[in-house]
Amino acid sequence: MRLFNWTLPAYKSQSGRLICANAKECVKFCYAKKGAYIWRNVRSAHEERYEFSKTPEFVDAMIDDILKKKADYVRVHDAGDYYSRAYMQKWFDIARALPHVRFYSYTNMVRMVLAANIPDNFDFIFSDSGKEKRFIDKTKHRHTRIFSLNDSVTDGYVDASNYDLYATKWFSPNNHKVGLIYH
Repeated sequence: MRLFNWTLPAYKSQSGRLICANAKECVKFCYAKKGAYIWRNVRSAHEERYEFSKTPEFVDAMIDDILKKKADYVRVHDAGDYYSRAYMQKWFDIARALPHVRFYSYTNMVRMVLAANIPDNFDFIFSDSGKEKRFIDKTKHRHTRIFSLNDSVTDGYVDASNYDLYATKWFSPNNHKVGLIYH
């Protein structure tokens, strides 16, 4: 199985552009705002990806890259979020062009996702720590709950901390409750 990742700057770009517009509590404990994510070369690479994502070449270049790498799965964002409808639509165009590849993403853009025409090979996991968490129907929407290091994942949540694909509909089709350990 070949899993690849596409990422953006965490929370804000270097120019100050808000990448995670609906972030709230998650800004306080965001793993992508510490560790290797804050190294200058990593931040620069994320910034370059953000700028590239705004270009007309983005969709074709991503399709080519995903095909070249023979990806089975693509995680869209381990940092950052969908900063516009047009950007989200680019990812849908990529997914529709590659129906044999499965795409997934954590997001705080709940209303944008709920209003979208999502390709079958795309899965969203709502982050339960953003400004739009009130729009998450926890009885049916795939969503996260953060557990502390001292807690064990409980209340029927599937633990996706060590194996991220457990968060997706393909690995946990009957469980929309995703538990993650704070780190």
